[in-house]
Amino acid sequence: MKVPLSWLKEYVDITAPVEELAHRITMAGIEVADVATIGGWKNCYVGCVTKVEPHPNADRLTLCTVDIGSESMQVVCGAPNVAENQKIAFAKVGAELFNTHSGKVEPLKAARIRGVVSEGMVCSEIELGIGDDHTGILVLPEDAPVGTALSDYIGDQIIDLEVTPNRPDCLSVLGVAHEMAALTGATVQEPDSSYPEYGEPIETLASVEIADPDLCPRYTASLITGIKVGPSPRWLQDRLTKAGMRPINNVVDITNYVMLEYNQPLHAFDFQNIKDSKIIVRRARPGEAIVSLDGVERVLTPSMLVIADAQDAVALGGVIGGSHTEMSEGTATVLLESANFNPVNNRRTAQSLRIFTEASTRFEKNLRLELPPIALRRATQLMHEIAGGTVAKGILDVFPGRDRYTTPTVTLTMNRLRKVLGVDIPIGRAEQVLTSLGFLCEKPDESSLCVTVPYWRSDIKIEDDLIEEVARIVGYDEIPTTTLSTPIPHHQPRPLQELRERVKDLLVACGLQEVISYPVTSLEDLNKVKALDTGAMPLKLANPMSVQQEYLRTTLRVSLLSTLAANRLHESGSVAIFESGRVYQPRKGDLPEEQEVVAGVMSGPRQDPQWLSDEGELGFYDAKGVLEQVFNELRVAATYEPAEDPMLHPSKSARVMSESGPLGIVGEVHPAIVEGFGMEERPVAIFELDMANLLKAVPQTGRHYRPISRYPSATRDLSIVVDGDVPAAKIQETIMRQRLVVETRLFDVFEGGNIPAGKRSLAYHTYFQSPDGTLTTEEVNRAFQSVVNSLEREFGAELRG
Repeated sequence: MKVPLSWLKEYVDITAPVEELAHRITMAGIEVADVATIGGWKNCYVGCVTKVEPHPNADRLTLCTVDIGSESMQVVCGAPNVAENQKIAFAKVGAELFNTHSGKVEPLKAARIRGVVSEGMVCSEIELGIGDDHTGILVLPEDAPVGTALSDYIGDQIIDLEVTPNRPDCLSVLGVAHEMAALTGATVQEPDSSYPEYGEPIETLASVEIADPDLCPRYTASLITGIKVGPSPRWLQDRLTKAGMRPINNVVDITNYVMLEYNQPLHAFDFQNIKDSKIIVRRARPGEAIVSLDGVERVLTPSMLVIADAQDAVALGGVIGGSHTEMSEGTATVLLESANFNPVNNRRTAQSLRIFTEASTRFEKNLRLELPPIALRRATQLMHEIAGGTVAKGILDVFPGRDRYTTPTVTLTMNRLRKVLGVDIPIGRAEQVLTSLGFLCEKPDESSLCVTVPYWRSDIKIEDDLIEEVARIVGYDEIPTTTLSTPIPHHQPRPLQELRERVKDLLVACGLQEVISYPVTSLEDLNKVKALDTGAMPLKLANPMSVQQEYLRTTLRVSLLSTLAANRLHESGSVAIFESGRVYQPRKGDLPEEQEVVAGVMSGPRQDPQWLSDEGELGFYDAKGVLEQVFNELRVAATYEPAEDPMLHPSKSARVMSESGPLGIVGEVHPAIVEGFGMEERPVAIFELDMANLLKAVPQTGRHYRPISRYPSATRDLSIVVDGDVPAAKIQETIMRQRLVVETRLFDVFEGGNIPAGKRSLAYHTYFQSPDGTLTTEEVNRAFQSVVNSLEREFGAELRG
């Protein structure tokens, strides 16, 4: 919200520097993003054109004599609108102006134009940097004081506020004025809204009907006949321009001006185009269309509110007007609308049609029902004053819920004020603060206030809202720092969350990057990863944002593979990503079961291309290696066994197990699934971990120190022949049970040749070591034979010669 300081001063007496005001209002909770200065011109003055003569050597130029009070100068001017006795902006030689030819701000130099010396310049808006008009000079009001520095006359300072959604009142100049008054101790002077009513009673000329009061609780209107549409006066255009709005014509400018002044959007209809002189506020008919002011035809739905005449829609309620009733040069009678619309419906309509206007921005913030007639009378008064015409007697005010509506009142108790702020603020001081903000206060007793909320504040609902008002105006820095009144709550352990964060850190340390996606998806995407093969349907949202986000996800695989596919379009190297989040497993007749899952995918070259070696492709063992690193850091003993998963490659997938149960799955995505996501055929490794099961597998005891043996180890290579379906991990587990074995590593797997069919050879490096002394050859041989005997007994293993 851009607030010109000159406009603000019309309502509240401000003497402090603008920088101090900006600081104070920021400390009161409304951030000032910037303070811009308009003006600062040197050698520029208010001048008066005393004589205009033809240029002796040019048909399109004139010689103007300009009086700036202390002296008169002759200048050459090419503007078509220059005339005698005009008050203009005059720049002397040396003034820095915008040069329309070079596009830069440059100092003005004396020039000889067609043989005549020009001693300055009569300026246009664009040369002064206050507008885009360069078709003619800037004509100042007749009462502009000649000789006054231009910066003092039309210069200004603009306070740019970052208004939060809960403070819509500060989207208006008057709302900001009330804030300034409370902070400076001044009084707000609201503008006069009185005007003469000479026309016929408005009830005899027009009528309003609200067919859907749930979407439009109040609608007010006035009628002005005999107006003349044309440019707005200079002061009105200046204020709109400084506030960031473009002047259009006097009628539209007045509605925008009052909206900026009171925060109540208004709309003007060309009454001659309203059929049967009747306004009906109703839901749109199925398939009904309207051509909006931007010239676009929009097809509406019954959920949208329209302002209609006896036959057709003429505006979208609270969003945008229709082109059929917009202002034109022939408009003579205006129906002026000031209404209140349902904020939720207004926001949904604006979003669905992708129309975001100043009006919709304000209406979606739930404006007060008292505001429409107040703003209407102000706009009607300006319309009569600026556009002329006759105002019909009275206003149309349709308010179906009038009997049930009461002005909001909130009780403030000193006990609650003390409890929330931790400081004693006298009731008189609290009353003074609230009164300065425009609240009406009554004191039923010595410890409480009954506070009536003013019409411009829609954010005050409960007692704590009033306490916030008191605190920010008194000043947060005035509230003393004290110790806490109650003990700090004890730490509540959250083991699952802590484990999740630990796993995420470990995955990042392994070179993976975290991604975050929406927890909603579509049946089409779930079907891509065979997530619907179980037959149970995921939970469908009642009000999805799009067809791609209709169902709660039952797996993270969809989002990870979609992200991988998107990155493949832009990344030729490897991609290793993971996601942590909840999945929602459907349960018949109940809400879904929420599971905390961490999953990741890896694909692409294992290393950058090198001439010495092949870079290889990330695959099953890379994903398995990442999991083993995570399990090692968590001290989880995990094993792997064959798994069947419709999404994974049948010979490259494994279920991750522990003593407490299954931990997850790891494998390579089936090529058909990879192709379904639009990716070229190359390995894609994936892993999933169930965090609840992983938490059960993490040891609850701390780490214990075990000294490294001082004595050397002995190594034996063990090569055995076993059945082809015997897992190598089971063999390794049996070897490790021998007391003197400290480590064993699989280094060779061989099938075929002299190995019988259905058999395979497994070879292990096995390390023997004792903490008590150096092992003899006999002790190592006995331990080695003990291992062989165990393998023969349990697996039918044969020692390979």
